[in-house]
Amino acid sequence: MLVSAVVVLLAAVAAVGFVVRPGPVAGWLGAEATTSPSPSLTPDPTPTPVLAAATADGAAPDGAAIKAALDPLVSAGALGSEVNVSVMDVATESVIYAKNAETMITPASTTKLLTALTALSARGPAYRLETRVVAGANPGEVVIIGGGDASLSVGAKSLFPGAARLDELAEQVKEALGGTAPTKVLVDISLFTGTETATGWGSGDIGDGQVARIQSLMTNAGRVSPVHNEYGGDPRYSDPALSAGREFAKLLGVPTSQVSEGVAPQAAGDPAASAAAPTVSAGPESASTVTPGTELGKVESPPLVQVIEWMLQMSDNVLAEAIGRQVALAAGKPASFEGTADAMNDKLVELGLPANEVYLYDASGLSAKNTISPNALVQALGLAAGGQNAALTNLFNGLPVAGWSGTLRSRFVTPAPNQSAQGVVRAKTGTLSGVNTLAGVLVTKDGRVLAFAIMAKGGPDAQTAKSALDRVAARLVACGC
Repeated sequence: MLVSAVVVLLAAVAAVGFVVRPGPVAGWLGAEATTSPSPSLTPDPTPTPVLAAATADGAAPDGAAIKAALDPLVSAGALGSEVNVSVMDVATESVIYAKNAETMITPASTTKLLTALTALSARGPAYRLETRVVAGANPGEVVIIGGGDASLSVGAKSLFPGAARLDELAEQVKEALGGTAPTKVLVDISLFTGTETATGWGSGDIGDGQVARIQSLMTNAGRVSPVHNEYGGDPRYSDPALSAGREFAKLLGVPTSQVSEGVAPQAAGDPAASAAAPTVSAGPESASTVTPGTELGKVESPPLVQVIEWMLQMSDNVLAEAIGRQVALAAGKPASFEGTADAMNDKLVELGLPANEVYLYDASGLSAKNTISPNALVQALGLAAGGQNAALTNLFNGLPVAGWSGTLRSRFVTPAPNQSAQGVVRAKTGTLSGVNTLAGVLVTKDGRVLAFAIMAKGGPDAQTAKSALDRVAARLVACGC
């Protein structure tokens, strides 16, 4: 019998020496923690603790009892005309409840579970995304090269804590150039290819602040201001890359009129670089020179596991697309929507998961054309929870916790039976028009870790559908089955 890694995560709160206050608990405990961890510039993150602990020795659930408990709830009219469900006992890797479990259905943002899983497998949790600046082909030109870090910040005021910063990158560039003032900024976004919006996205998704054009350079996931609203409404730049380039130009003292797209020259020493490449003076009093393509500065994102945590907690569509591109790049495939879907599918096959039950048009779940089965999600969650692959266990760092954090912060509050699930359900939500999904892990009152996916379509009202989803998960928590 496997000892679930999720149990370790759920018990982590007992081991930490400081108070953690996400969600409504911040108000209960006061504004300031009594102690805090030692500060670090971009620390490697630790698992996010939750409120309940569990053991792996609880009584094994009885399938017939689970069926009797769940059948009335998954048949609720509030969930809609199509409801597909799968529940797995993680310790035994056995499915204990299934309804249309292998039938593919629109997953909405539960797609992000597979994006996180495949990225952790492809890149590893410690991988960092780079944003670089090199000398341009002509004197006075600098080229900022997008490395796919959508969490990049302009300055200290950032949506994502510990994000890499353009102002720090600008200081590096000015120091590298010495007394030479840059006169032009080129923006190289050639890392990502193909269309910048996905098939299946709504015509108003960008205008409504749900997502931005997917480019390899942007700040705050394309937002005009570093602000996140759970249900959209975050204005996005019409051209995130050029907007980031203009912010960078301001920091260098370059007029924004001198910002345009371009491609970075190859560095001298690269076999493809021209032997006759010109040099750029590094200052009137300096004998040194800078050749085109020479790196002038570089900043790195926090570890990928932390970026994934933000993506899952906030259900950030842009971060999800940028993270998905890393799966494609690691596989040597084009960093496009199509290349990402192919690479994610290949990675699922490699991990032994049912990739034939996954069909993707994007990595965020915003596309209404995506289809995934509950079985595929539960098998992925079970693999991550089983403990065989430590990198995949990091998936659970960022999953919202019922009544506590992220997109579940205000859920499992009412009615009263749902409250028993607060702190013990850790799951990814998903919502599109007429689509409501919930997939994650929980601990029963008997101390058993279950992975579950509940995927509903055709519900008359999103709010009542969400409550109906929560009742299913809460029943699993309370079930003496």
